[in-house]
Amino acid sequence: MKLEAYQQKILEGGELCREEALALWDAPAEELCSGADAIRRHFCQNRFDLCAIINAKSGRCPENCKFCAQSAFYETGAGEYPLLSEKEILREAEDHEEQGVLRFSLVTSGKRLTAPEVEAIAQVVRKMRRETGISPCASLGLLSREEFTLLKEAGLERVHNNLETSRRYFPEVCSTHTYDDKLQVIRNAQAAGLEVCSGGILGMGETVEDRVDMALELRRLGIRSVPLNLLNPIPGTPFAGRRPLPAEEMRKSVALFRWILPRAEIRLAGGRGLLPDKGRACFASGANAAITGDMLTTAGITVETDRKMLRKMGFEVKRA
Repeated sequence: MKLEAYQQKILEGGELCREEALALWDAPAEELCSGADAIRRHFCQNRFDLCAIINAKSGRCPENCKFCAQSAFYETGAGEYPLLSEKEILREAEDHEEQGVLRFSLVTSGKRLTAPEVEAIAQVVRKMRRETGISPCASLGLLSREEFTLLKEAGLERVHNNLETSRRYFPEVCSTHTYDDKLQVIRNAQAAGLEVCSGGILGMGETVEDRVDMALELRRLGIRSVPLNLLNPIPGTPFAGRRPLPAEEMRKSVALFRWILPRAEIRLAGGRGLLPDKGRACFASGANAAITGDMLTTAGITVETDRKMLRKMGFEVKRA
């Protein structure tokens, strides 16, 4: 296998097929990762996208995703509360804007929001657009095209909805909704004119083939923001006994996604704090975006720490 030929194909605007993408995994790690970084520089230069999230509605989720601390199926001790007030959400948005974060996402637990909750989110987004310069995003479950249209008209820019894994492996992760439900939500958001952020979780027991298949699905969907989470085994969940993915495997997986999705924002997300270097090796292997600050139910890495690391690496962190 000649990585140089694959790289040239990508730089000239071509795409790798499934067989070529799978063959990459057997390449020497340093060649795979340095090649991914070269592809990132070619298509994305040194621009870096930092976003932050807020757990805007927590716990008692009726879905049984085996990784999730907020599922009502498991006893994890995660916090439980209804939709936060407009004041609380705006205060967090303003705080992150002051720290130079580009995007701020409202994340809610549950399969879908009620109509009053969707309207409340729309009102918060309207106010966020009037009073801050931060870009509003949201992760709100399985909404309809009409609900997404309402949010788009309020000023929402991007919707997050993870595929989580491949179609083949998805039933091993969740059985209360389907992979096709996920695809439909993404299409609903796109039909409403919203950008979509979608990726998955690595280290749930999936194969390299599953990771490649998820990346290829994201490419078919035209996704340009791809969050990659490292499974953080939460006590009380069915995946509590999983061993965290080794740092080297995470780095190679990030590189693999860059080779398949050369123009995307490959975004390190949940579980990054488990990596000894907090993601630095992945940022040198094709990743060019991250969620900063706290995650939904676990502590994250401070904005200041991330910005210092990224500046030292030569990235230009986009600001709100």
